[in-house]
Parts: sequence; C-alpha cells; structure tokens
Amino acid sequence: MTAPRIDVITIFPAWFAGPLTTSLLGRAIADGRLDLRVHDLRAFTTDRHRSVDDTPYGGGAGMVMRPDVWIWAAEAVWNDLPPTATVGCHAPPEGASHVAGGSRPRTLLLTPRGRPFTQDLARELADEERFVLLCGRYEGIDERVHDLVATDEVSIGDYVLFGGEVAAAAVIEAVTRLVPGIVGNVDSPADESFAGGLLEYPQYTRPAEVRGRGVPEVLTSGDHGAVARWREERARDLTRARRPDLLGDG
Repeated sequence: MTAPRIDVITIFPAWFAGPLTTSLLGRAIADGRLDLRVHDLRAFTTDRHRSVDDTPYGGGAGMVMRPDVWIWAAEAVWNDLPPTATVGCHAPPEGASHVAGGSRPRTLLLTPRGRPFTQDLARELADEERFVLLCGRYEGIDERVHDLVATDEVSIGDYVLFGGEVAAAAVIEAVTRLVPGIVGNVDSPADESFAGGLLEYPQYTRPAEVRGRGVPEVLTSGDHGAVARWREERARDLTRARRPDLLGDG
C-alpha cells in the first residue's frame, strides 16, 4: 500500500517539528507509512525581505497575504518542482498543473469561514492519496487564493487563531489515525466518539475503586452482550445530554 501524502505550506515550517515527530504520528513518518512534507512559503518570494504580505486594498487594519506567492508555492508543491521553477511565473511552468482548474491534488485552506472539520470529513480525506494544507497568517489571505488555489475551505471551530498551523496539525492527526496500520489497535478508530454518530461511552480501568467511586457492575460481569448494550445506552445518553445536535434532537 502506498503511503498517503500530506503537504503543508506555511511560513513557520519549524512549528511542525515538535507535533509531527512524536508518538504514533512520528513513528508513522519514520516508518514510511505516512509521507508528510512541510514547505516554507517564504522560499517562493522574490525580494530580499522574503515578503509574503502587503497592505490591504481599501485600507483597514493588518496585513494580507499575497496571492502571487501562494500561487507560485502551490504550483511548485502540486508538481514537485523547486521554487525557482515557479517564482515569477505569470503562467504555469511547462508540465505543471494549471492554477484555475486542471489536475491538482485536493488543496485545503484552513480558515474560520470554511466548512466545519468533522470526523466524516476526516474519513473523506483519509481516502485521498494526497492532499495539501494551506496555513494562513496575519489578517487573512488574498481572496484570489481562495478562488484559484484552494479546492476546499475548512475550519476547526468557531474561533480565531494566530494562524493555520494548529488547525493543520489537528487535521493531520484526525486523518492519519484513520489510515490502516498507523493506530496499533485496528478497532480503536471504529469505537470512538463520532464513529457511529454518537459520543463515546464512559471508560473505566484499574483500580476497581477510587475514593469511594467504583466501576459499573455490568463491566465486570463477563456478559459481553450486556456490556455492549450498556455502552450503547451510555453513549446515547451522553450524546443527548451534551451534543443533541448529533441526534437531530436540537
């Protein structure tokens, strides 16, 4: 099986050195079960200051990320070309994908206005052979990047972060843990919150009693059918109490 490939474009590639080199994710990369590539957006700039932003047309606070730099970066990453092959090009380089249309991998722009990132979308992306994540910064990204580069806009929640790196890391973790062979127990991803449209049931382990609180008797009964029914009931109760929207109840 070919290792799935994820490309990340960011102005802070070093940010990913910690989160992406630890635990199961780091092991999957080291073992070649995941092909993860992080690209520095500044490598696609043309000035000595390596500028990726400018003041917004029409005025306003903050700086806006430039469309030309993002387009050059995306074209290079899509086609495995060095920055020098795309920087300064007003048209796609020979043999490269066209920016607007044409052949390109799925390219997700992390933005608060995007489609909510859910477990269903994580499964959808896990079936992709490859996808690209765009991490914005500052006041935002020029709208032409939304139009010409991104195939999807994705949000991890109704709040605003400094940039897209945290969101990209969340997407990477949620998606890659669904790839066969990355999580040791193959049943784990299928037995968690959202897997069946419900929150996960309560979990217990040793010791059997902690400060007067014990473990539900059914879990020590040895009756697997009763355990399954209890877990289904508790999952539904938790979902109804905390996320009724998942049940269509509110």
